[in-house]
Amino acid sequence: MQLKELMTRNVQVMEPDATLEDAASRMDALNIGPLPVCENDRLVGMITDRDIAVRSTALGLDPKTTHVRDAMSKDVLCCHEDDDVREATLLMETNQVRRLPVLNREDRLVGIVSLGDLAVQTGDKRLSGEVLERVSEPAEPDR
Repeated sequence: MQLKELMTRNVQVMEPDATLEDAASRMDALNIGPLPVCENDRLVGMITDRDIAVRSTALGLDPKTTHVRDAMSKDVLCCHEDDDVREATLLMETNQVRRLPVLNREDRLVGIVSLGDLAVQTGDKRLSGEVLERVSEPAEPDR
């Protein structure tokens, strides 16, 4: 099964010049934690509620004036819409991530795939259980 068969399309995104307050408001309205950051339809990063609440706050950044580009993760793992589901699950397991942006072959953002998508859409309970278990393993502290 290819990712395009189960990914979520029409993904909400943030612009790099938006403020952290704008990003937090959009996350709140959509009831989500991560937002891809795009310039036009090119993925340039990912901003999460954790980036805003923990990383930015720890640095004393003002959410009203700090731009998304200053707090986002720039090295984003992603996959392509014609990748096999097992390739994406391996990437999620290896890097302990719960969702991956999905690009087309022109490297334009076309969707996002999550652990939930894998669990519900594939019907493979063993596969989704293995991925969840590996992604949820405790990480080592950054310090």
